[in-house]
Amino acid sequence: MEYTVQKLGRMAGISTRTLRYYHEIGLLVPARINSAGYRIYGQAQVDRLQQILFYRELGLGLEEIRKIVGDPAFDGLEALREHRQRLQDKRKQIDLLIANVEQTIASKEGGIEMGDQEKFLGFKEKLIADNEEKYGDEIRAKYGDKAVEQSNGAIGGMTREQYETWEELGASILKTLKAAVATGDPQGELAQKTAKLHKRWLEMAWGSYNSEAHAALAQMYVEDPRFAAFYNQGQAGGAEFLRDAILFFTGSKN
Repeated sequence: MEYTVQKLGRMAGISTRTLRYYHEIGLLVPARINSAGYRIYGQAQVDRLQQILFYRELGLGLEEIRKIVGDPAFDGLEALREHRQRLQDKRKQIDLLIANVEQTIASKEGGIEMGDQEKFLGFKEKLIADNEEKYGDEIRAKYGDKAVEQSNGAIGGMTREQYETWEELGASILKTLKAAVATGDPQGELAQKTAKLHKRWLEMAWGSYNSEAHAALAQMYVEDPRFAAFYNQGQAGGAEFLRDAILFFTGSKN
């Protein structure tokens, strides 16, 4: 069956403007343009649009989606299986948060006792799941499943106070990094303070510490655009500066 841009947009629940934009950037090209100048979409385009919307739901950007679905090795069936698994994981996290809210309500109504650690369980589990979704493949490939599971266990086992401290350390790293970048010296006092804060943050997240792994992670911050964008926020070159500071801190760079 074939669809015009209006019919496809109506069926998929997106605007015709969005479909036209997808065409402009080469993400979803119509099967043909008819004699009246209308975009016509066939089954292949319907299936591709479904994949695009799945990836959008998972939080991927359009450029990343375009690279994925445009890869000659792209396997639509395997992608659907991955979507199913990720959606099932997301559902588990939502169910956990709902249960957490219900338990909190019951606790405040005097029905049950709820420990402080339980109050944050859903949020920590969601953080672990989000990290797995965004960075899991790269981290597991670099450090192995055992190291990742150990880190997940360390985060999941944090008390409320530990979790708050960990988040505060993350915020301090960004704040101190911005000031350190302004000095231009990755060996300077502020830069090394940033690296030390980062070490403490990793010790809590990993449950252990290894200077070589710390240095390798810093290099990945530069090579992976997602990490680079995070540490470049507020200052250009933040990821590269943090890497150099950590390399000096760990003795990996003289």
